[in-house]
Amino acid sequence: MTQAPEPRKGMPSPQLVESEFKARFLSRFADPAFESLGAELARIADAAWDGYINHRKAPRTRKAGPGYADPDYDLSIDWIAARAAVEAAQARHDDRNGPCRILLINGSSRSEHTCPGEMSKSYRLCEIAREELAVEGVSVALLDLSRLASEYGREIHPCKACFSTSPALCHWPCSCYPNYSLGQVHDWMNDIFPMWVEAHGIMIVTPVNWYQVSSPLKLMMDRLVCADGGNPDPTRTHGKDAKAAKQIELEGWDYPKHLKDRVFSVVVHGDVEGAENVRRSLSDWLRFMDLAPAGVNAELDRYIGYWKPYATSHQELDLDTAVQTEVRNAARTLVEAAKANHQGKLLMAGQGLKAPRQK
Repeated sequence: MTQAPEPRKGMPSPQLVESEFKARFLSRFADPAFESLGAELARIADAAWDGYINHRKAPRTRKAGPGYADPDYDLSIDWIAARAAVEAAQARHDDRNGPCRILLINGSSRSEHTCPGEMSKSYRLCEIAREELAVEGVSVALLDLSRLASEYGREIHPCKACFSTSPALCHWPCSCYPNYSLGQVHDWMNDIFPMWVEAHGIMIVTPVNWYQVSSPLKLMMDRLVCADGGNPDPTRTHGKDAKAAKQIELEGWDYPKHLKDRVFSVVVHGDVEGAENVRRSLSDWLRFMDLAPAGVNAELDRYIGYWKPYATSHQELDLDTAVQTEVRNAARTLVEAAKANHQGKLLMAGQGLKAPRQK
């Protein structure tokens, strides 16, 4: 049997000294309204420092119990709740008597409720799609990623790339957050994972940002890596034991596809360049996770107000009735495929084949 190599080490420590930690911690209370609470904040900072220096990532745990490789392992209460939400979402997905469910995603970070002072075209296109989806009588959930920039306490923390050490170390759903010792809380992904799981169809509407998807969309994409081969039992790796995870992978890993067989639509719009490449990138990503394109009309890349001033881009969308119709057609195509998929009538050729190489 191949023995797992030792995890490579050598990067400089990011650990802060107490004075720097407290300065950063207290910086969020710069508003003069907090000045009268200086003594209380100092005590809170002391407690936060204690959690930080003692690395209490998950201070509230319970025994895993039956159904896990190590029933006596202390699992995070937050992760247990996240797994229960994912399992409930899977049950809704599998219920043939329930509604056909569509997840509609606005990938733009622009919002009238923050610095830009104006809604995004992506949001408007989502509304056009939602109107069409509602006519079709399906259950529609809107995931508006612009709230990362406009809503208090909305965050998607970056992927820590556990998968690159070993897929067994990347837990499904993600166990990297919350990390209370580092103040990495308010992570939105534990709400987002069930939205993906319960859906029969996914529709992503996004702008092009510097030849790429938007930063909120990319954050979500990276964190969904655990849905494509991630480990559903953290007790097998005793949390984040990198060497144990390597050994498990070398003994044989089956790369479970937790979102497979759903159908998708992708709508990408740009101003000058990059729309086709972003659409291909998103479609390739979804295909790699074993989601299926709903149909040729469901994948769309277009320019709105090509090389025109940004100031008049919404007026350009008003005039572009063709792209509005194309978005409606993409929504109709997705619904048709999602309904058939929900009823078990959608033929996905090669669905039962297993690829000889997973990663």
